[in-house]
Amino acid sequence: MDQLWDILLPKEKIELQLRKLYREHGFRPYHLNNFEEYQLYQRNLNFLRNTGVITFTGNDGRTMALKPDVTLSIVKNLPNNQPQRVYYVEDVYRHDSQAGEYQKINQIGIELIDKIQPKDEVEVLKLAWQSLSLVGEGTLDVSHIGILAGICQKFPESEHEKVVVAMRMKSSHAMTELAEKNGLTKEESENLGKLVRVAGHFEKKICRAEELLANFPESLASLKELKNLFDTLSQMDDLSSNIRMRLDFSVVNDADYYSGLLFQGFIKEAKETILYGGRYDRLLEKEHKNQGAVGYGMNLNHVGKTAHETTEQTEFLNIALPKGRMGDAIYQLLTQAGIAAENIFEDNRKLIFEDQLNQLRFFLVKPSDVAIYVEHGAADIGVVGKDILLESEADVIEFLDLKMGVCKLAVAAHKDYQEDFSRPLRVSTKYPKITRKYFESIGRSVELIQLHGSIELAPLLNLSDVIVDIVETGTTLKENDLEVTADIAQSSARLIINQAAWRFKQERIQKVIENVRKQL
Repeated sequence: MDQLWDILLPKEKIELQLRKLYREHGFRPYHLNNFEEYQLYQRNLNFLRNTGVITFTGNDGRTMALKPDVTLSIVKNLPNNQPQRVYYVEDVYRHDSQAGEYQKINQIGIELIDKIQPKDEVEVLKLAWQSLSLVGEGTLDVSHIGILAGICQKFPESEHEKVVVAMRMKSSHAMTELAEKNGLTKEESENLGKLVRVAGHFEKKICRAEELLANFPESLASLKELKNLFDTLSQMDDLSSNIRMRLDFSVVNDADYYSGLLFQGFIKEAKETILYGGRYDRLLEKEHKNQGAVGYGMNLNHVGKTAHETTEQTEFLNIALPKGRMGDAIYQLLTQAGIAAENIFEDNRKLIFEDQLNQLRFFLVKPSDVAIYVEHGAADIGVVGKDILLESEADVIEFLDLKMGVCKLAVAAHKDYQEDFSRPLRVSTKYPKITRKYFESIGRSVELIQLHGSIELAPLLNLSDVIVDIVETGTTLKENDLEVTADIAQSSARLIINQAAWRFKQERIQKVIENVRKQL
C-alpha cells in the first residue's frame, strides 16, 4: 500500500486526503453528469460571474451545456426539504477572458444544505481552513454580504452595481466619489473610502471596521456575526498555523444569491484565488428549495505544484510599467516618493530592471498587457489606464487613481453625420467590450469593426458611422471634422494589485501605496 501511495502525484495525494477529511465529517460523495440543460445557467448567469458557457444541441433538440459550475447542478438535483451533506470532485469548463479560451478546471468542494445554523458555518469555515492547509501556506479571507447590503441601503438601486465594483476593486476614490454624488454626509463618504482599504489579520482590523461602519447598522450587525464566527474558530486548537484568517471587504458576491458569510482562499504557490465559498440561501429560493446552504469549491489545478520563485525572488516587488511616456512618469513618481532608486532604467533594449537596494523589479510592457501581467501574478503591482481595465475586465485590485493621463472614452462622429435608426449603427473601435456594453445599455444595435490605430480615419472613409475612442484634448477630432456625441467613461492611470500578492505582500505594497499617495 505504501508503494502505491509513493507513486501518486502530489495533487492526487492531496485529493485523497481531502476526500478522507470530508468523509470524516459526514459528507458523502456526490457524482453529476458532465452537462445540464442550458436554461439552468442562463437564468443564473450572475451567480456564474457571467462566465461563458459551452453549449450543444441534444438528440431531443434541447440546448445543453457543459458544466461551468457544480453548485447549481447540486441545488437543482437534490430533493427539497431534505438535509444534505455532500462533497464532489468534478471538472467544470469556464471561459478565460484574457486568453479567450475555455479551460477545464478540476474542482473539489462541499455543500451543506439544511436549515443553516452558526455551527454549520463554523464547520464549513473550519473545513475550508483545513483544506487550504493541506495545500500550502495561505490565507482565508472572510466578509459578509450583509455588510455590502447595509452600505447599499444608502444608495439608489441604480448605483448598487457601482458600489459592488468599488468594494471588489478596493477603489477608495470610486467609493468616495459615489458617496458624495449620492448625497451621503462628508463623514459617511470619507469612512466608506477608508473602509474599502481595510484588510488584514481579522483580530487587528475588526475594531477599525466597526468604527467606519458606525452609521451603517445593518452592516454592523453582519460584522458582529463574522466576529462571533472568528471567536469560535479561535478557540479551536486543531487548526493549522500556516493559514491566516483575514478580514477583507473586497470579497463580494451577488446579493441576489448570497445571504451571509463570504470567503475566499489563497495559497502562496498559486497567483490566484483557489477557493470560493459562502452562504447562498437565496440561490435555493430561486430554485424553489426551502433549505439554506453553505459551501465552497476549491480549484485543484494548481494544487501540488512547487513554486518556481526562489526565496530571493519572492522578497522582490514586481512592478509592471507601460512602455513610453506614462511609464517614465510613473517611475519618476516612484523615485520622488523614495520608493525606487534613481537611474535604474538603462538606455538599452532591456525589458527587466532590478533595484537591488529597494528589492524592486520593473517590467516594461505594452500598456494593454499590464493588466494581464498583474492578473496572472507575473507582476505584483502595475499601472494601467482605466480604459484598459474596463475593456479587459481583469480580476485585479484597483487601489489608487494616480490622476495622470486623464482623458475620457467617448463616441464621436463627423460633424454633419445624421444617424439612421433603420439599421444597426456601424462603430469602429479598439474597445469592443466597452462599446458593446454601452450601446446595449441605450438599446442600440451595432455592427462593430475592431481597429488598432488611426480610429478617426474610419468615418472619413465611410468604414463606419461613428467611433468609440479615447479623447484627451479633442484636437485630433476637430482637425478631422469630428465631434464628440456622447461620453462613456472617464479614464486615468490606475495603480492595480494582484489578488494573491495583496494577501502575501500587503505590508510592503501598503508602504508603496501610502508613499505614492503623498505625492499626488
